[in-house]
Amino acid sequence: MATKGNSGDNRSRSSMSVFIVAGLCCFFYILGAWQRSGFGKGDSIALEITKQTDCSILSNLNYETHHVGIDDSEGVVNEFKPCSNHYIDYTPCQDQMRAMTFPRENMNYRERHCPPDEEKLHCLIPAPKGYVTPFRWPQSRDYVPYANAPYKSLTVEKAVQNWIQYEGNVFRFPGGGTQFPRGADAYINELAAVIPMDSGMVRTALDTGCGVASWGAYLFKKNVIAMSFAPRDSHEAQVQFALERGVPAVIGVLGTIKLPYPSRAFDMAHCSRCLIPWGANDGMYMMEVDRVLRPGGYWVLSGPPINWRNNYVAWQRPKEELEEEQRKIEEMAKLLNWEKKHEKGEIAIWRKQTSFDYHRDRDPQPTMCESTNADDVWYKKMELCITPNPETSDPNEDAGGAWKPFPERLNALPFRISSGSIPGVSPETYQEDNRSWKKHVNAYKRTNKLLDTGRYRNIMDMNAGLGSFAAALDSPKLWVMNVMPTIAEKDTLGVIFERGLIGIYHDWCEAFSTYPRTYDLIHANGVFSLYKDKCDAEDILLEMDRILRPEGAVIFRDHMDVLVKVSKIVRGMRWNTKMVDHEDGPLVPEKVLFAVKRYWVAGEDNSTSSE
Repeated sequence: MATKGNSGDNRSRSSMSVFIVAGLCCFFYILGAWQRSGFGKGDSIALEITKQTDCSILSNLNYETHHVGIDDSEGVVNEFKPCSNHYIDYTPCQDQMRAMTFPRENMNYRERHCPPDEEKLHCLIPAPKGYVTPFRWPQSRDYVPYANAPYKSLTVEKAVQNWIQYEGNVFRFPGGGTQFPRGADAYINELAAVIPMDSGMVRTALDTGCGVASWGAYLFKKNVIAMSFAPRDSHEAQVQFALERGVPAVIGVLGTIKLPYPSRAFDMAHCSRCLIPWGANDGMYMMEVDRVLRPGGYWVLSGPPINWRNNYVAWQRPKEELEEEQRKIEEMAKLLNWEKKHEKGEIAIWRKQTSFDYHRDRDPQPTMCESTNADDVWYKKMELCITPNPETSDPNEDAGGAWKPFPERLNALPFRISSGSIPGVSPETYQEDNRSWKKHVNAYKRTNKLLDTGRYRNIMDMNAGLGSFAAALDSPKLWVMNVMPTIAEKDTLGVIFERGLIGIYHDWCEAFSTYPRTYDLIHANGVFSLYKDKCDAEDILLEMDRILRPEGAVIFRDHMDVLVKVSKIVRGMRWNTKMVDHEDGPLVPEKVLFAVKRYWVAGEDNSTSSE
């Protein structure tokens, strides 16, 4: 399958500037149509949209930044230069050279190791030559432009396992995998015969050691959203491929520190030949999976050592070694009080208990964690203990609240709020938050009319709160990575998961665990007010530029003075901006700044000056 329609792009680029001055409304429309796209339909779409769009609205956007009632001409704009081309796929906190200086034991060297301030880059990460906008979902699930991630090693290494194939100027993902030779759909349907995916009861999943995330990609058919992770370049560009396909993924590993997710987050966890030594370290990794699983959640393990008696010859491993590995897994599952629901072929499925009681009459006795906050995980070492379920008044009551199907749970009152476990968040404030964000998102759509079109697949909310921004956007065309800043006043990430959404803890003074150019749209609500005394706004904006695709969009929501500072910085970063009033009028001090990152690639004219 070839990517067509990229000839004449330079003419499209120069002509785009003519359209931009017509207004932000028209700008966003034409941006989507004239982008360098794998679809090859830019000219005809642009013509049709131009006919349909009233470009008289907001007619004052050009390459100069505009503010509401503020003269932005004062002060010198710092123009950021491009980084060297060898930084095209730079991942600051998973840099390969830095990683090799750390211990290899328990995968420590593959965990987050961020550069000190004096080593941070203060330049713009370039896109590779030939970069194109990814295909839209669901086509992106199966095809990725070769120019965006030009790495062929997996096509050779995993050729017989049907992971990925190189065809002309695209990669094709047939939906195969090491453990699902009949395809991901058949494999998932086998799991769904035991796990209630089709009813909506299972909505969130964690895929450990995800490869190119085909399991997560095909789970979308069942309205299940998976948080996939794999180490940086264990296989070249695997997480990058996942995000290019439009599948949630981060660079990560089960090593020595806790996973960046709250307790009781996921309905299901999955490992398909993920190469994690589950029986090692006295079962510490299984304890960590237990921590992030909801009471009643499912754990799927497929591949070695399951059914080792019939498979040890094919796996080319000693049967004694496999037998011992499975014995340790079974023992730890029993200690965790997981019930084995299924074992067939190379697939085993356990279910975590739903109650609070851990059968303390058993021998050996499990060691229970004593921490008062099981969600305090950022850079915290994993512990050899079991995180207790929430206490209940009735032994038959579901700890953590009864499960609700999706999409009902999206707007239902989460257990963490109804139980009063988050100080300052009541049922009333939750409902008001939902109403406010529906109003905000409707206002966003009046300015950026691409929000509903499928143009933005990978979306990030940098300060997610209760997840109401993501809930207001909910659509099969997109997904939202809800980020909970580690310095936020209230930790509400558990609420976000209870709503059937996904998210992650992160400190924005550091780089995010992803490749460059992996998000189509970033939402930054109050981020710069939150971090004003913590780290430099310039560093945060450069990180946003790193992870934002060319022609990707950003929506900032903050106080006027903060956004004036932000807009001045991004003027030197090749971003076009437009400030608008709060939807309730100009007297509200909070404003909204819309921005679009211009298209440029390595080796092109590197000037950031206005055209």
